[in-house]
Amino acid sequence: MVIVGAGLTLRAVAAGDVAKYGGDALYTLLVLALVFVVAPSTPPAKAAGAALAVSWGVEFLQLTDLPAQLARQSTAARLVLGSTFNAPDLFWYAVGAVAGWSLVPRLRRAGARRPVSRA
Repeated sequence: MVIVGAGLTLRAVAAGDVAKYGGDALYTLLVLALVFVVAPSTPPAKAAGAALAVSWGVEFLQLTDLPAQLARQSTAARLVLGSTFNAPDLFWYAVGAVAGWSLVPRLRRAGARRPVSRA
């Protein structure tokens, strides 16, 4: 939810390349978070690699007509798959993967230090 909120906030307060490429990095962070939802014990480097592979795979899929066709039929498909290949996106997906890879150990340490409340 935090990542989606950050993306929506970014779109609301920024424009142009900042919003676009920041959104690309956040897209990969969201995929990384989903990796941890499915497999919580995944090492951060593997989760970041998987998130980057998914992000790049979606971007390269845009070299075909399939995402554009699906985007015309569904807003959800447009949001998830995009429609047009843009090479600089590949770099910004990597930025998101590296950010996630570096943040996960910090978040795990912070969570381990937090006392467990018992109700």
